[in-house]
Amino acid sequence: MTSPNTPARRGFLQTISGLTAGLASLGSWQAQAQTKTSKAFSIKRANGAKYMGDFVAPKLDKVKVAIIGVGARGAGHAAQLASIEGVQFVGIADVVEARAKKSEAAVLKFGHTPKVYFGDENGWRTMLAETKPDAVFIATPWDSHATMAIASMKAGAHAFVEVPIATTLKDMWDIVDTSEATGRHCMMLENVNYGREELLYLNMVRQGVLGDLLHGEASYIHALRFQMENGDSTGSWRTFEYAKRNGNLYPTHGLGPVAQYMNLARGEDTFGRISSFSTPAKGRAAYAQKSTKLTSPKFKELDFKGGDQNTSIIKTAMGRTIMVQWDETTPRPYSRHNMIMGVNGVLAGFPNRISVEGITSNYHQWAEGKAWEDIAAKYEHPLYVRLGELSKKMGGHGGMDFLMLYRIIECLRKAEPLDQNVYEGCLWSAVGPLSEKSVAEEGNSQVFPDFTRGDWKTTSPLKIIT
Repeated sequence: MTSPNTPARRGFLQTISGLTAGLASLGSWQAQAQTKTSKAFSIKRANGAKYMGDFVAPKLDKVKVAIIGVGARGAGHAAQLASIEGVQFVGIADVVEARAKKSEAAVLKFGHTPKVYFGDENGWRTMLAETKPDAVFIATPWDSHATMAIASMKAGAHAFVEVPIATTLKDMWDIVDTSEATGRHCMMLENVNYGREELLYLNMVRQGVLGDLLHGEASYIHALRFQMENGDSTGSWRTFEYAKRNGNLYPTHGLGPVAQYMNLARGEDTFGRISSFSTPAKGRAAYAQKSTKLTSPKFKELDFKGGDQNTSIIKTAMGRTIMVQWDETTPRPYSRHNMIMGVNGVLAGFPNRISVEGITSNYHQWAEGKAWEDIAAKYEHPLYVRLGELSKKMGGHGGMDFLMLYRIIECLRKAEPLDQNVYEGCLWSAVGPLSEKSVAEEGNSQVFPDFTRGDWKTTSPLKIIT
């Protein structure tokens, strides 16, 4: 069976899809796209700047950690980070005093004595200057991610940013340029890449069970209309994003794992073009009109532009396809879909099921339930074998949050490359603004910028971490 990363595999796909011509064409598309989308970056890397694809930061025996934003998401991160060996928690910043003090109490339980900043929208800047952290975790509204990540890197810290890494291509380029200029990591906190099923399927793909990869499907289906009623929490600011933007605004939970299965921007393949369509916008306006518990009465007056569901199709340089769907409106069960297809079969999620020649007995029936678990036992990812039980005990979306945070600290303390680099965070997040432009142009395809400036071709695939 051909390994997914061997030269033979690349030769095969060159034959069937004209890879050489495709990459030349893609380079032309991307040069044009970069010229059109931003004047704020140079296609050539600045003198003295570092390519961050396989970057290894100097080893840290103790990691001085600070966090900006301890609301619904950040509070969990603060408590879990405080429990990890090698962390020295030095700072907590939030505009709301009660939130800051609550996280301070959680961190104190583990023997840390962080400085706490609240009541000032720029308190986080003071925290950076006074505490001089090694790593800053950012869990704030989307439109502040780039500003805070860039300031953190310029202050000498590695930046770890909630999803999406930014909302505009210009901000993504600014993040890349700052990371390269400062030699500081900027990693998007895509926790789903650390889920058990996602790690399992990554291991199976790396072992070649699917043969040559052809297609993936990725979704974020999560009925979240109720967040409009949640005080000053997520819905109080996300609702305005849904109202003014029409595209695939939250793609990375589904897309991140599929991109790593395919080694996108990691030596084998990369993003090419995207075409995107949205349904009419009906559900959120209807919900706002019916609700009697809205965070803001203004929500009843909003003209919601964002379609209830967006469907986007990505074509890669090698000719593979990825379907990416997003729907946070329709009342239905949660799903990330998570499907990867190769010439030998399919690995899929929600529900977990497998059909692969040579592994399952009958490709007319899925291996599910106990049959799926029997296969999983054979191919379980070694990282999950090592830390799965601990991560489930520590929690956070079934343990994936803790596993992600543990790995970040582990990489910084062992001087290893991070599992996600700055270019991946930007490429996955670029689906947002590119899909908006495609929707506005009736589905016209948009070209992904090459944030790596061509260096994805020499970047190592994510190894199977032990």
